[in-house]
Amino acid sequence: MAKIGIMLEAQEDLTWQRWHNVVDRAEALGFESLWRSDHLIPLVSDHKKEALEAWVSFATLAVRTRKIRFGPMVSPMTFRHPSLVAKMSASIDQLSGGRLELGLGAGWHQEEHVAFGVPFHTMRERFEMLEEGLQVIVALWTGDDVSFNGKHYSLEKVTCYPKPVQRPHPPIIIGGNGERRTIPLTAAYADEWNASGLTVEGFTAKREILRTHCEKVGREPDSVKCSLMAALLIGRDEGELQKRLDRIQGITTSGPDLTGLSTRDLVKRGWIAGTPAQIVEQMQALAQAGVWRFVLQIYDYDDLEVLDILASDVMPLIDRD
Repeated sequence: MAKIGIMLEAQEDLTWQRWHNVVDRAEALGFESLWRSDHLIPLVSDHKKEALEAWVSFATLAVRTRKIRFGPMVSPMTFRHPSLVAKMSASIDQLSGGRLELGLGAGWHQEEHVAFGVPFHTMRERFEMLEEGLQVIVALWTGDDVSFNGKHYSLEKVTCYPKPVQRPHPPIIIGGNGERRTIPLTAAYADEWNASGLTVEGFTAKREILRTHCEKVGREPDSVKCSLMAALLIGRDEGELQKRLDRIQGITTSGPDLTGLSTRDLVKRGWIAGTPAQIVEQMQALAQAGVWRFVLQIYDYDDLEVLDILASDVMPLIDRD
């Protein structure tokens, strides 16, 4: 019916030990994929907390695991030159035996750019960079003696080795709900669209927009897979749910105030929330609307029982043909 992946907001105090604990448990439990954000500083907590560099962490994952697929959700094109992204991603695809998926975005968080001295361009320029970067990455993955002359990037007769294991290249994912820029770019360049925090109704409406743009560029709409990233709250009873919600609120101290919200309220905000039976019902409805992969965000890296409950009580009813 649909695949289940796990997503970490890794800038929020993800240490090496926590990363390896989640990686090992997700692999052992048979989750289809493991994702992490790519940010330079925490977004909803104390800036002095850990924020492991994304691509270094993927190298450690590649050698610790054998089956699980993985990637950034998503890497901003503003952080790294696309030729560097092409080389890093091809190297890690080789290291993992062909399990990397490349999620890309335009970048949005101005504060981290300013803090680290990374130029933060206008929105128009960032999306121009994303489009050119997509072209550069695919060209370097698949070709030799590549030349490119764009507004933001240029290459001159360059061949990039190693090449990725996956053919024709690793899947490209574009994440975001934007109708003016993100979804049209997805239709033109991506293998997968990753929506974020949408209800069934919201996802259905956005998917129709994606289908329209696919038709405009002469592409079969169903050739673009659709995934959904959603914050997760799961518990076997109301007591567990409230305990975990309180814990999440404590971790995301600068994030949205969740005080007094019910699981129903969270679902209306685009969460996957409730008991295993309630979550199965939510995910089945979304799968029927076209979600082929769920990317479930967890905030408490030390509460690995969440993964156990998903694997035992949800995955057998969702992750099946």
